[in-house]
Amino acid sequence: MEFREGGHWHYAMVGPAGEEHWAYAKYVSINPEKSFTAMDAFADADGNINKELPQSKWESNFSHDPVGTLVVFEIKFDDLAQLEATIQMGFKEGLTACMEGLDEYFLENAKH
Repeated sequence: MEFREGGHWHYAMVGPAGEEHWAYAKYVSINPEKSFTAMDAFADADGNINKELPQSKWESNFSHDPVGTLVVFEIKFDDLAQLEATIQMGFKEGLTACMEGLDEYFLENAKH
């Protein structure tokens, strides 16, 4: 991960059976402690973007909350067909599992 404007994050989403699905996010804008925007695409293990698969724009915003920090993110696609294709590939289930994992992580680490 190279977290700077113009930088990137090349990562693998690993499924329950160990299967890897690679992605590449390019950071468009970063407003420290407030927000960042990235363009996200499917890629291969070497970081080559697959232009045949949907791409999306992620906008992540952070704000103070009485309990801690509130994180709100929006994912935008160029058209409905790209969103539907991404959902068909299991995005909803993958994102849900990721968020549940974060919940568990924060609960475990809040005890320390």
